Amino acid sequence: MPKGHRPSPDDQPELPLSGSVSPSVDQPAVDVPVAADSAATPSSPPTTGPDVVLPAAEAAAPVAAQNNDSAPLAASYKNWFLDYASYVILDRAVPHLDDGLKPVQRRILHTLWEKDDGRYHKVANIVGATMAYHPHGDASIGAALVAIGQRGWLIDPQGNYGNALTGDDAAAPRYIECRLTPFAREVLFNPKTTNWQKSYDGRSNEPVALPAKFPITLLEGAEGIAVGLTTKILPHNFNDLCRASINHLQGKTFRIRPDFPSGGIADFSAYADGERGSKVKVRAKIEQRSRMQFAITELPYGATTESLKTSIEGAIAKGKLKVKRIEDMTSETVEIVIELSSTADPDKFIDQLYVFTDCELTISPAACVIIDDKPSFMGVSEILRRSVDRTRALLGRELEIRLGELDDQWHADSLERIFIEERIYRRIEAAKTWEAVLEEIRDGLKPHLKKLRRDVTDDDITRLTEIRIKRISAYNRFKADEAILALEKEMKSVKHDLAHLTDYTIAWFERLQEKFGKGIKRKTTSNEIEQISAASVLTANQKLYVNKVEGFIALNTRKDDFEFVQDVTSIDDVVTFLKDATCKLVKVAEKVFVGKDIEHLHVVPKDGDDRFYTLIYQDKESGKAFAKRFQLGGMTREKVYNLAASEGSKLVFLDETKNQESMPKAVTVYLSGRCSARVKEFIFDLTELTLGARGNKGVTVTQYPVRDVKRA
Repeated sequence: MPKGHRPSPDDQPELPLSGSVSPSVDQPAVDVPVAADSAATPSSPPTTGPDVVLPAAEAAAPVAAQNNDSAPLAASYKNWFLDYASYVILDRAVPHLDDGLKPVQRRILHTLWEKDDGRYHKVANIVGATMAYHPHGDASIGAALVAIGQRGWLIDPQGNYGNALTGDDAAAPRYIECRLTPFAREVLFNPKTTNWQKSYDGRSNEPVALPAKFPITLLEGAEGIAVGLTTKILPHNFNDLCRASINHLQGKTFRIRPDFPSGGIADFSAYADGERGSKVKVRAKIEQRSRMQFAITELPYGATTESLKTSIEGAIAKGKLKVKRIEDMTSETVEIVIELSSTADPDKFIDQLYVFTDCELTISPAACVIIDDKPSFMGVSEILRRSVDRTRALLGRELEIRLGELDDQWHADSLERIFIEERIYRRIEAAKTWEAVLEEIRDGLKPHLKKLRRDVTDDDITRLTEIRIKRISAYNRFKADEAILALEKEMKSVKHDLAHLTDYTIAWFERLQEKFGKGIKRKTTSNEIEQISAASVLTANQKLYVNKVEGFIALNTRKDDFEFVQDVTSIDDVVTFLKDATCKLVKVAEKVFVGKDIEHLHVVPKDGDDRFYTLIYQDKESGKAFAKRFQLGGMTREKVYNLAASEGSKLVFLDETKNQESMPKAVTVYLSGRCSARVKEFIFDLTELTLGARGNKGVTVTQYPVRDVKRA
């Protein structure tokens, strides 16, 4: 297997898996299930034979344990999973640092370069040709090609490539065409500096990594999900990357921030160089065209007009937005027109969009690339530094190759000049054999060897014999001298560039920016995004109703057995007190069951319930009546809180107020007419009660059954 080749679905291991055990002849064959994506899983069935090597622990195990059918299966699964995880990380999901490309992208671009003749190629043809290198189906290749074409930096698309703004799909591969961009030809390809490896089936050669002379992974962005890790590198502006590259070469500090093709507003205060744990808040750009009409003109990164419209419609359905009409007029630029209903609050509408829809999103970058066949997490600044250092090394390698080519050409031209000007070709007229011809030329060159820079080889002499008579007769000494002088001048220039390689690399980036960076401005506006509270942007545009007997609360119902409570927002919480001396916190919804026999309910403020309660209840267990004062404190939604000493008690009096001074001073207690008490009506002083927790028992009011309690 060639160096650098990694396992593919069609590869079979030459050696048995470590730890596998050969099944007995009498044992039936075991069918081992494989992953659903069998085309992507490098499955390697365990081999059998005397060369199987067991780990030390298994070698020491009893023979009976070694014959257990589950042992080879477990070992096989363990090895297969590790192979699969390694394959997905290295050969599918994560871009390589050297060229910033995933394998499928690299193979697509390599295929386009092989077929490049300046004209467009059918995408279906490119997909089919790429399958000679890529071990997966045409769908993954086609999707990757369309994605590169939509960005437009490396592939020049022609035809319907869909719309990245709206999320529309591209036309079928047989209808669309593509070719390499001039930028891709300039920065990605050079066969002389490319390291090659065999393709997955061994029939072709493919690049281990393209000799990219630009941080492609930062320009294009990358996203992938592997086994146990993910990568998400955000796209950056071309001119920003060029300037940062030049600053790095000059030893200056630099900072790069993402620039999204969809524009929008972004808060990079927590970007942290794109490392794991960083955050970027992105927002759509929204403009107000009239009092009741708004338009979304730029998208947050990661959203499409379709997904954005769906999220707005969802917020409308939940009553969080009051919108009369939505119209998506997006073509080359984004334009989603929103017309508000007459009950909406236009002053809060933009903030409402940011809070309740995908007009504001949070992105979590995690820059991960492959370095030395291992995934590595690092910041985008470090990725740029390493990419620029590689560009400098590649440019130096290209200069060395060019210098070698010039030296070879100078040597060949000098030999030819000596061969013709010194009339050495006449010495071979009398030679009878090929060996004699070569010897005559070698002898003729000996007096002139000092004019050359290196030894004359047999290949050099053979090339001299291939010079045609017509060329010799048309030889022009003046032109030959000019050609050699031009070679010497270029060699001097290349040597100078090699001696000043950093300056040469800086000039190369400046030329690249001048050639391809005109008119490439940042699309994303950088601004600090302030956190908006949902409570601050909601208006009380929902109507809350209650059916106290059946124990339901509902929004905007028209049923006769419900009575109106108050106007609420869609995110409000309601606390309810039931006649069994329990309370419960619930969120308002279309219809919610709280519990039968609701005594009292009210909307809880967003900063918590700050009311003061006076409660008298008839205890189920002791039969006594108790009074207490309390505040609710923190509560969990849908949890039932018992306010009495025992379950099944009865609430006979409840008073709530926002001001502690206005709490009742005394109450009139009416006892049951059937009780044995001589006084069945008396005043109970509440001023002696202290404010306690909601779970306290309270003080005794009476030991007799209470018929009613009223504020005195």
